[in-house]
Amino acid sequence: MSTQENETVNEQNEQEQEQQQENPAQESDPRDVKLAEMKAKVDELNDKYLRLYSEFDNFRKRTAKEKQELIQAGGEDVFKSILPVIDDFERAIKSNSETSDVKAVNDGVNLIYNKLKSTLNQKGLEEMKALGEPFNADVHEAITSIAAPSDDMKGKVLDELEKGYTLNGKIIRFAKVVIGN
Repeated sequence: MSTQENETVNEQNEQEQEQQQENPAQESDPRDVKLAEMKAKVDELNDKYLRLYSEFDNFRKRTAKEKQELIQAGGEDVFKSILPVIDDFERAIKSNSETSDVKAVNDGVNLIYNKLKSTLNQKGLEEMKALGEPFNADVHEAITSIAAPSDDMKGKVLDELEKGYTLNGKIIRFAKVVIGN
């Protein structure tokens, strides 16, 4: 580089520095304005985020509370339907202390049993049929196995120790059974 070129470059640099010194407000002002706008935007977005988070948290708490209330209300409905059966049992117990007729007591207990069974059926509870059916591990729980009385009873349920039940199609208790070998 020649000295003349160096002088030209130096003059240009000096002119730029002078312009910056003469107009410092013009160059920093747009940056400050832009920075202030960005800060305002960040504050606005942060506020929206906090509001949305609070709204979601309130929604989560409300739905959890509603779910708990729904579960409690479902149980309440079943208990309300069983209360008349309990009343019948109390009347039967009182009546049993005054009577010596076994047949009348037996008939009363059977009536109460049938009433309880029909009430539970109305709520969706159903007995599973197991006796004589082929053993199915999905619905039966094998307690033991014994020798089958005939070849056609092998692998089938010979005895039912506890009945299995479904509630609205879902198994809530497996049938405890004895299987033929």
